[in-house]
Amino acid sequence: MQTIKAQNMNKFFNSMSQGENLPARLDSDSSADTTEGQTLTHYKPKLKKPSMYKVLLLNDDYTPMDFVILILKRFFRKSEEEAAKIMLQVHQQGAGIAGVYTHEIAETKVYTVNEFSKANKHPLKCVMDEDSSQNGEE
Repeated sequence: MQTIKAQNMNKFFNSMSQGENLPARLDSDSSADTTEGQTLTHYKPKLKKPSMYKVLLLNDDYTPMDFVILILKRFFRKSEEEAAKIMLQVHQQGAGIAGVYTHEIAETKVYTVNEFSKANKHPLKCVMDEDSSQNGEE
């Protein structure tokens, strides 16, 4: 009995060293490759695209335009031209999209920009909003 289990284990480890996929779990109720009442079952996890979030800069009457451009260049890696375009959008429309990121990255950018604005005594606000245009796509 022990030698059969040892042989099966050796086959398993030899197949692994040859680049074959790892079994996901042992299951005694399945009908795949059966060895002494246990079954090796392979499964492929279903991956879902992460939700994306827009990082928005909100207009105010006190933050200088040059500071908004600095924010866009420093924290969002925008070129001078892109930053100027977004800054005008913020000024004229009340808000501008600085970028679209996963939740954690968007949250970090919002926090960093708001702290930088406070440290430089500007009331510029940065917020995040779920990007509805990304929902339903795959």
